[in-house]
Amino acid sequence: MKILGNLIWLIFGGLIIAIEYFLAGLVLCLTIIGIPFGIQSFKLGLTALWPFHAKLVPNARSGGCLGVILNLIWIVFFGIWIALTHIFWGLILFITIIGIPFANQHFKLATVALTPFNYKIQ
Repeated sequence: MKILGNLIWLIFGGLIIAIEYFLAGLVLCLTIIGIPFGIQSFKLGLTALWPFHAKLVPNARSGGCLGVILNLIWIVFFGIWIALTHIFWGLILFITIIGIPFANQHFKLATVALTPFNYKIQ
């Protein structure tokens, strides 16, 4: 069932979301300062490719003070907008019964998109 969900996800927008995350990651990695944010964008892209297989695990060692600072920078410049987009599409998909599993995946992506330095993806 997970494979079917992932295939439907990819066909109906998941591939586009993943490509956007990967392109953003490439642009962010062009500067030395943007490399940590680019890596997080790649992590979000991989999750967007196969959301039904991805497990989000809170990172036991979230980086301490550096992780908090990086999360705050991420939230201000990227995270809030990405999370709001995922929440919007999640709410739209919740209108139909068929869209509920996909809405749940958007909500899962919204939590990671808000503070990606706090999560590991398995």
